[in-house]
Amino acid sequence: MSTTVTVSPKYQVVIPQEVRDFFNVKPGQRLQWMIHEGMLVLVPLLSVDDLRGYLKDYDIRLLRDKENLEP
Repeated sequence: MSTTVTVSPKYQVVIPQEVRDFFNVKPGQRLQWMIHEGMLVLVPLLSVDDLRGYLKDYDIRLLRDKENLEP
């Protein structure tokens, strides 16, 4: 997906429809601007409700085992 946008005189940009649809961005949703390896990145901020169950299939046993081994 590659889309070009234009910065307005008020420094505003419109998130293209295909990007909004792909990332399910909704009106009023907050986004955070970040710079990562010289690139400008937009990250949707998620609410606590959105995060519920987010890591349910993530296996952290190895991380915990490693923590228990360190003095």
